[in-house]
Amino acid sequence: MSFINYSSREINCKIVYYGPGLCGKTTNLQYIYSKTNPELKGKMISLATETERTLFFDFLPLALGQIRGFKTRFHLYTVPGQVFYDASRKLILKGVDGVVFVADSQVERMEANLESVENLKLNLAEQGMEIASTPYVVQYNKRDLPNAADLDEMKRLLNPAGVADFEACATVGKGVFETLKAVARSVLHDLKHMSG
Repeated sequence: MSFINYSSREINCKIVYYGPGLCGKTTNLQYIYSKTNPELKGKMISLATETERTLFFDFLPLALGQIRGFKTRFHLYTVPGQVFYDASRKLILKGVDGVVFVADSQVERMEANLESVENLKLNLAEQGMEIASTPYVVQYNKRDLPNAADLDEMKRLLNPAGVADFEACATVGKGVFETLKAVARSVLHDLKHMSG
């Protein structure tokens, strides 16, 4: 749920990068952070335990314009990938405005991808949300690897609704900003409809 700060004339939106462990969620955020104008971003915060970490930072993409004179600030989060950190995932999803599902293209990670999508649906449902009515984008990461699964098969299994999706190689930034722009546009589109 977007938060409106009237004094700074900003609308704050939360975008969560979701997916199985080691699929590239953190790499996406690190790449975005490294390429964002320092004056337009906050500090990157990494909350780490022994075996998990969650990254977070916020930034103000001026190129996306304003809604009724308000600038839009995006808060990007990653969730821990491992299923046993479900409580953390649920907490991070609270009040989410948009979700990027980062799928690991490696054939042997397909089951983990499917498990993670189901987990996302469950956790959204617990908050009274549905994936179908949430700004949602799918990214097929690690497309550069020799053991990458067939793209059509991945789309069939992980994106049956046919939402915006992107091939990516987050380590070099391929598809990273395209994915972010698509989910940000979708969030802004929802906001405009709610305020209109």
